[in-house]
Amino acid sequence: MLQHLSHPVTALAQNATLIWCDQTRVAAWVDPGAEPDTLIAIARQQDVRLDCILLTHGHLDHVGAAAEMARRCDIPILGPQVEDAFWLDQLPMQCQMFGFPELPALVPDRWLQDGEQLPLGKVTLEVLHCPGHTPGHVAFFDRESRLALVGDVLFHGAIGRSDFPRGNGPQLIESITRRLWPLGDDVRFVPGHGPESTFGEERRSNPFVGDAALAAGGQPGRGRYY
Repeated sequence: MLQHLSHPVTALAQNATLIWCDQTRVAAWVDPGAEPDTLIAIARQQDVRLDCILLTHGHLDHVGAAAEMARRCDIPILGPQVEDAFWLDQLPMQCQMFGFPELPALVPDRWLQDGEQLPLGKVTLEVLHCPGHTPGHVAFFDRESRLALVGDVLFHGAIGRSDFPRGNGPQLIESITRRLWPLGDDVRFVPGHGPESTFGEERRSNPFVGDAALAAGGQPGRGRYY
């Protein structure tokens, strides 16, 4: 069964999330945006063996510590989907814009594709391409534990921004309603920022993408500032 633990990093309180197979203790960090020393220490405290780093998309607050952690732990970086390459190429510019220490451009060891299945010990993660916030955004889903890691696509009570370069509001809504909702109302998800929720709760109450909001003809707004 998949276990998880989130640790907020950066001024945007981005959820860097440690996931691991409870049978084998094989683990991955999802979106390690900063604080590599702390994240490596957390993994040691949990007595897990890091196998890889997984990235949902190319924004700085989600990838800032990935290269250093990969080097120090001798593990590969997987994801996002290749359409986010331009964001990772622009990491130096992102650092300058947000006042972060400068980082070089990042090229993952492997780009991920929609429909891939990633083994993590005895757990299998499904890769879902969910563009809209960024064009190469992906989510990860463990069907057995009914847990999804959705990055900045969906939040508790909100959705991701779509006004960044190559963002697309209608595409974001389609990713949520056609890629995430069909997984089931019982699925719990870890967003890129803020508290966890379930798809069912967001369908009932989310003012941007809930069933009532969409039935009333609502249009995707700016979402959160992430």
